[in-house]
Amino acid sequence: MNQSTGVSMSVLSNIPFSLLELAPMRQDSTVGETLQKTLKYAQHADQLGYNRFWLAEHHNMAGIVCAATSVLIGYIAGGTERIRVGSGGIMLPNHPPLVVAEQFGTLESLYPGRIDLGLGRAPGSDQITSRALNRDEKRADEFPIEVEELQTLLGPYNGFSQVRAMPGENTNVPIWLLGSSLFSARLAAEKGLPYAFAGHFAPRFLHDAIELYRSEFQPSQVLDKPYVMLGLPLVAAETDEEAQYLSTTSKQRALSLIRGKELWLQPPVKSMDGLWNEQEKDYVDNFLALSITGGPATIKHRLEMMVKQLGVDEFIFTNDLYDHDKRCKAIEILADIKN
Repeated sequence: MNQSTGVSMSVLSNIPFSLLELAPMRQDSTVGETLQKTLKYAQHADQLGYNRFWLAEHHNMAGIVCAATSVLIGYIAGGTERIRVGSGGIMLPNHPPLVVAEQFGTLESLYPGRIDLGLGRAPGSDQITSRALNRDEKRADEFPIEVEELQTLLGPYNGFSQVRAMPGENTNVPIWLLGSSLFSARLAAEKGLPYAFAGHFAPRFLHDAIELYRSEFQPSQVLDKPYVMLGLPLVAAETDEEAQYLSTTSKQRALSLIRGKELWLQPPVKSMDGLWNEQEKDYVDNFLALSITGGPATIKHRLEMMVKQLGVDEFIFTNDLYDHDKRCKAIEILADIKN
């Protein structure tokens, strides 16, 4: 092993790898089958030593079945042994903070030391669905206040509050702020909370958000220094060529998203030519600009460069391949590059 390789391996060996799950569904499958495969995928990640397995809240999206996020967190936590399980994230404007505190307090009581609460302020849906979830469209403006309310509900009893989360109180479930712009980066810095940037679908403000978070960070009882987790799309395979072929599944779903179509996982295709126009291709390429696509050497190099350029503390990957076995193989390849 040469010196440069040794240095590279040590860089990644100190970076935790985690997984962000949307419970993607094939049109020829069922919700039950999809969630059973999600559990098997999480169990495989647990055995491989991944740090976290987070589920993202989405609503009214055919092909994505993680709407009942806290229910799925319990399902995954109950079927795994070590890996932390949490939300990436709970869209707080959709839920009363008290209900979130009770749900996650219950989860933490059942699976102590393994539950994370990632919070976002987007609806996780379109405007019509958002109104169906919560008719108060101004809730997003109250996000900073509601984050503070959640911290209080999950912390020790203050001795005077008439509303208490039972269970939830004094569970101190770790709270993360998630975002794709500067708003949550600034709020996480002000509150001294860990911050996760959604580079898996919104890479535009990556550098600005991380720089803002680090420069304005205020130490807290939670953290004494900034902690950044970066979300990235992953398409890992034995070779670069195979990875490029498998990546057409993600490209087709991003294309369906911009067209307002259903988001079923589609089998990979040899070429995207004829499936999109030039403008759509540019949009999908921008959407997936941070995708880590390739064989082991390519993936390793890309991640090393990101660590050196951004100083990321942890990576969390989406991994939306059509074939379940190839999906599990992808996280084996990713885990192996740290060894």
